[in-house]
Amino acid sequence: MMNLNPLTLKKINRFKSIKRGYYSFIIFILMIGISLFAELIVNKRAIVVKHEGTYYFPTYGDMIPGTKFGLDYDYETDYRKLKTYFKKQRKGNWILMPAVPYDAFENDLRVDQYPPFPPSIKDRHFLGTDTVGRDIVARLVYGFRYAIFFSLILLAVNYTIGVSIGSAMGFQGGKFDLFFQRIVEIWSNVPFLYVIIIISSIVVPSFFMLIVIMSFFGWMSMTWTMRTITYKEKAREYVLAARAMGASTSRIIFRHIIPNTVAIIVTFAPFSISGGIVSLTSLDYLGFGLPPPTPSWGELLHQGWSNMDAWWIAGSVVVAMVVTLLTVTFIGEAVREAFDPKMHTTYE
Repeated sequence: MMNLNPLTLKKINRFKSIKRGYYSFIIFILMIGISLFAELIVNKRAIVVKHEGTYYFPTYGDMIPGTKFGLDYDYETDYRKLKTYFKKQRKGNWILMPAVPYDAFENDLRVDQYPPFPPSIKDRHFLGTDTVGRDIVARLVYGFRYAIFFSLILLAVNYTIGVSIGSAMGFQGGKFDLFFQRIVEIWSNVPFLYVIIIISSIVVPSFFMLIVIMSFFGWMSMTWTMRTITYKEKAREYVLAARAMGASTSRIIFRHIIPNTVAIIVTFAPFSISGGIVSLTSLDYLGFGLPPPTPSWGELLHQGWSNMDAWWIAGSVVVAMVVTLLTVTFIGEAVREAFDPKMHTTYE
């Protein structure tokens, strides 16, 4: 079992004592867990199929043709229709479907009706459909998966670059510091949105391409922060002792200074995550983000703005964004309070 430092335990207990942030953290972890296993909750494939005494698990398996279950086609089984077929047969075969039996790309179209369709418990479209008949719940859940992992990967890349360069600037000082200051100042004046527009007009940006593009502009704020912190830390006794013992510059930075500044780094993380979600949503809304038909909150917002009569489209994504950003903000406040040695503020 891992033994934690008493000071670390104190900070964890302080975080738990801030109920708003602690419960928000639990909700946020549950949201990530649901997005990771979304196929078991929102999916057109069945979770379990019992057919003639044999059990099938199509959710995470290969495509199962309809002929496997006695149907007259060899493409992928329509499990919603198969469930109705089994009920009519009454031979003991059964299907367990997800709570929302649609995926994020499926168009549920109807004769003589045009989408978007309003919320319907009977049709299992609990938040309705978008303008091409895709289920809103499915688009929200899978869109959250893209948004949260986009933000986490972007956070890791930005922090890796920003912390490394910022620590080196603060520790080395002199010409090295001045050189990178000028680079950061010049680079920060490059119009980020114009770069995205130019690249999107040449190639269709993929998930990882967007991360690379945004990483080119997202590392600078953490660089300035780490530069300032390192200037302060390098004058402390533990750094002077490490120098006296002959430790190398990289060892002092990565084994001594950064571990002693991790509290400050952690307090910025939740706000960086919310910033990543908002950035991706904004780019998707403007049409410069993930290519269609990728599930996207920004694309849903654009549909909702273009179809104000279909209130469930914009309303669903706005509520989802508010809940997500509020939980992340509350977590950030609690983390900042828990790691604040002065403890100026108390949260109820």
